Amino acid sequence: MTIRTTFAAAAIAALVASPGLAETWDMPTPYPEAEFHTQNVRMFVEDVAEATDGALTINVHSAQSLFKHPEIKRAVQTGQVQIAEMLMANLLNENAIFGVDAVPFLASSYPQARKLWDAQRPHVEAALEADGLMLLYAVPWPGQGFYTKEPLEGPEDLEGTKFRTYNAATARMAELMGAEPTIVEAVEIPQAFSTGVVDAMVTSGATGVRSKAWDFSEHFYDLNAWLPKNMIFVNRRAFMQLPEDVQTAVLNEAQAAEARGWEMSEEIAGETSGQLAENGMTVSDGSEALVARLQEIGDRMTAEWLESAGETGEAILEDYRAE
Repeated sequence: MTIRTTFAAAAIAALVASPGLAETWDMPTPYPEAEFHTQNVRMFVEDVAEATDGALTINVHSAQSLFKHPEIKRAVQTGQVQIAEMLMANLLNENAIFGVDAVPFLASSYPQARKLWDAQRPHVEAALEADGLMLLYAVPWPGQGFYTKEPLEGPEDLEGTKFRTYNAATARMAELMGAEPTIVEAVEIPQAFSTGVVDAMVTSGATGVRSKAWDFSEHFYDLNAWLPKNMIFVNRRAFMQLPEDVQTAVLNEAQAAEARGWEMSEEIAGETSGQLAENGMTVSDGSEALVARLQEIGDRMTAEWLESAGETGEAILEDYRAE
């Protein structure tokens, strides 16, 4: 073997062994493995690995095992991790445009939620880009409802209750109902009820089934009050350092994951009320007085949201309400 061929063989071997050819990312999500959002994320990362022939591997850390929910955005922003999932409306206090899907009764069906997302998306993308982040996709939860130990005859029955909330928007709603807002993450719900931290909550039917709500509550009010979205986003710099073909593959699989996630959400929404009833819970749409009061609260929260979102908020609602 000549010196030239020896150097050539060594160069090829070094290239093959180079860690730059394969990238490994860490991805925290606050939700447990049994949640459909996490299942969709798992399919997404598997599809990415396959589409990139192993050039990008994403390790999922579920159930707040790597970062707590409130820490996730900053972890991606500072490069501690490259990609993550979180509830979009949790960033409401940073920028109001993240929280429009948490306004009660503004969008309370999947067609309405899709139309709202179409209006909201470009503004979310711009806000994330300003923070060095990049949106990949977003998927809604099924419509939100109330879980209680005691029946609700009207809105006055919620006054003084310790009410589980999960972000600023739901806390504001609880305040307007006269309840005591108590932030509890999804993975902590059963313990919060069993220890008396909360005695009522707002969440989706999907979370109720996953957390076996029948073990700690008696009633589910299937209000479809709003359909908040989880978003999957990346550190823009980390994404741009990927080879162009890998970037394309990630974006393609993100588009597929969003479409699949919306289908999963809607399918689960059609099943969960029945599952809750089968396990002994009383399921109803809520009294006229309760729904009317919540709609009043929704109108007030819409006005408050518009005030905080300014011209951008007006543009979102104008696009959403356009025929």
